[in-house]
Amino acid sequence: MTTEAIDQVLDGLVDMHCHSGPSPMPREFDHAGGARDGWERLRMRAMVAKCHHHNTQMDVLAQRPLLADIPTEVIGAVALNSTVGGLNLAQVQLCLGLGGKVVYLPTVSSGRHIDCHAENLGFPTPTVKLTAQRIEVVRDGTVVPELEPIFDLIAEHDAVLNGGHLHPDDISACFAAARERGVRKFVVSHPDFVIGADPRQCSSYIEHGALIEHELHMYDPGAKMRWPVEQLMNWISALGPENTLIGSDLGQAGFPRPVDAFRRVAEALLDLGLPEKDLRRIVHDNPRELLSLTD
Repeated sequence: MTTEAIDQVLDGLVDMHCHSGPSPMPREFDHAGGARDGWERLRMRAMVAKCHHHNTQMDVLAQRPLLADIPTEVIGAVALNSTVGGLNLAQVQLCLGLGGKVVYLPTVSSGRHIDCHAENLGFPTPTVKLTAQRIEVVRDGTVVPELEPIFDLIAEHDAVLNGGHLHPDDISACFAAARERGVRKFVVSHPDFVIGADPRQCSSYIEHGALIEHELHMYDPGAKMRWPVEQLMNWISALGPENTLIGSDLGQAGFPRPVDAFRRVAEALLDLGLPEKDLRRIVHDNPRELLSLTD
């Protein structure tokens, strides 16, 4: 396919997972820079700004003058790691109350991530010294009580609960507890990286309303991981495009820009036989519905 044809399929996409700056990790661009590039080249509808270390909705508000003339909407999020105080209700209140839409359970502070980090999987090195304390979300098979008011607030705002970098069983326990308290929107990111959830486990998440998100950072040949795109195609075939999301997971210094990764991976998926309508559902329809975006 020509670049023009691929861009037509991707037109208006939503990047569910962008690591734009500021951040204690080296970044290639800030939120406004990522949004501008996405709009100018693919008319990107929105991008979720993710940082493992702070509430990005505050960044969105601070960068409002830079974002004023960019139609792409930048959506803030908060990850419940030790740098925001862990399972901190006040941080969730701040993020969602000021317009953020995504809450991540512990990522870099999860036991699963800390164990994987020790295996030297290539995580970036921060520019400042950071303390990543292990945060437990399940004790003796039961979700810790600190999460209950957080789940209530997520439900109140109709926000998205992301499983973070937890063990698959802990994701299941947290999602079940959150559903009981009214949460209806769930996402599991890169199930086959760090988390280690197989398609059978992901099918159980889907049965309870979750979408499964895969990351271009893993599959783009211009990035460093370079996993075979056939693996992504297998996931889509196994779970269905209606249950799939794609995020760039890009923004790191020295890495490709999300637009370029979307183009390359989209072309590869289409070459493998993914119908254009299914790709469009994955990058356009599913995230818009999840984030309650209107045209």
